[in-house]
Amino acid sequence: MNSGLLEKYCKRIKKWSKLFLPQQNLRYYPPKFVLRDPVLEGVYAAVSSGLQVAVIVVNVSNLRELSLQLERNQLEEYKRELKKGFKKVFEQTTYSKDLLVVHDYYSDGLTLFVKINDDKQSVVHIENLLRIFMHKLEKWMLLKYPHFDLSFEIGYMFIEKEHYTTQEAIYNAQQQAVAMAEKRIQSRYIEMLLEIRDIIQKRDISLLAQPIIDLATKQIKAWEVLTRGPKNTSLESPLQLFSVARQANLIYDLELLVLEKAFQLIMKVGCCEEIFINFTPITLGNKRFIPALEKLLKRYEEIDPKKLILEVTERDSIEGLRFFHENIKELRRKGFRIAVDDTGAGYASLHTISEIMPDIIKIDRSVIQDIDTNSVKESMLKGLILIAKETGSLVVAEGIEKEAEAEVLSRNQVDLAQGYYYARPGTLEKERVAF
Repeated sequence: MNSGLLEKYCKRIKKWSKLFLPQQNLRYYPPKFVLRDPVLEGVYAAVSSGLQVAVIVVNVSNLRELSLQLERNQLEEYKRELKKGFKKVFEQTTYSKDLLVVHDYYSDGLTLFVKINDDKQSVVHIENLLRIFMHKLEKWMLLKYPHFDLSFEIGYMFIEKEHYTTQEAIYNAQQQAVAMAEKRIQSRYIEMLLEIRDIIQKRDISLLAQPIIDLATKQIKAWEVLTRGPKNTSLESPLQLFSVARQANLIYDLELLVLEKAFQLIMKVGCCEEIFINFTPITLGNKRFIPALEKLLKRYEEIDPKKLILEVTERDSIEGLRFFHENIKELRRKGFRIAVDDTGAGYASLHTISEIMPDIIKIDRSVIQDIDTNSVKESMLKGLILIAKETGSLVVAEGIEKEAEAEVLSRNQVDLAQGYYYARPGTLEKERVAF
C-alpha cells in the first residue's frame, strides 16, 4: 500500500471514529491500557464538575485455590457471577449514587470508580464506604456460595489530575490502588509505605492556614491548619498523603507530627488567634496520645491549650475506641476545646455531638453550598443552630464561596465562617498581612 493511500485510510478512520468516541477519548489516544468509554466519560465529567474520584480495587485473594476445586468452564462462570455480585452489592449500599462505573481490569476482581463531593474528608468517606460494602459482600457470599471461603484484598487511591491528562491520572491511581490491595513484596505498596514513613521520619510536611472570620465583627477570629506533603511529589496532596498513611496504619504518627508542626508555627509567627487542628478519632482515642501531647506541651511551654481547638472528623466512628472519651475529658481538663467537624454531612455527626457535647460545631459545606437559593438548606442550618444552642456550642460554617451565602449566614446569626469567599489557604505569615 502506497503512502498516499495509507494517509487516505487514516483520515477516513479518524473521521469515522469521531462518531463513536467522545472528544476527550481522542485527545488521550492511544491509552496505556484500554478503557471503555463509560470510565473515561464518568471520571472526566466528575472531575470537571469539581468532584473527587476514588479508584477502589477489590481482588479475590484466594481465587487460585478455588480454581483447583472447579473445572475451567465452571471457574469462568463463577468469576462472571462474582463480578455481577460485586456490583449488585454495592448498589444496595447508601453510596450507590456515588458509583460511576465498575470495570473488570483484572480477572481476580473489580475496579470501582466512585465520586466524592467532599475533598476534605474523602479518606474517611472511602473507609466508611468500604466497611459497609465489605460487610454486605461477605453476607452475600455466604448466602450465594456457602461452600466457598473467599477472602478479599482491597486498596484505593484518589485520582490526582493536576499534573496529568485524565487518562494518565486514571492509570496512575488504578495501578497504585492495585498495589495497595495486593501488598506485594517490591510492589508500589512497599514503595509508598517507605515513602510515608520517610516523610514522617524526616518531618517533610508543610502547613497552610485558612482564616476563620467572626461574622459580627468581620475580623479574623481563628485559623484552621491544613497539611501538605512534600512539594512536587505524589503525596503533596492531603488526600493522597492521608489515604496512604491510613492504609499503612501510620495515621496516628502523621497527625502527631502535624500537631508538633502546628506548635512550631504558632511560636514562629507569634499567632495570637485561636488555632483549629483536625484529628481522626483513631488518634484522639489512642492511649499514647495524652502522654505524647504532654511531652509537646513541656517542650513548647509558650503554647496555650485554651487557644487550641481539636476538630473531630465526624465521619469516623468513635464506637469501640476504648480511650476516646477518657482522652476527651483529659483534653478539656488541660484547657483544649473540642469541635465536631462536617456536621450535617451525615447522621454520625449528630451522634458524635450527643456523645461529646462539643464546644464548637462546624457545619459542612454541603449544607452551605448554594444555601442562598435553597430554602431546605437554610432550614437545615436553622436546625443545626438550635442543636448548637442546646449544647452551648459555637457554630462555624465552612465552604463559603459567595457573598450571597455569607449574607444567609449573617441573617441566621452564625458565629464564625470560613471559605474561599474570605481567603484561600496560604502561609500564616502572608495571610496575616494580606487579609
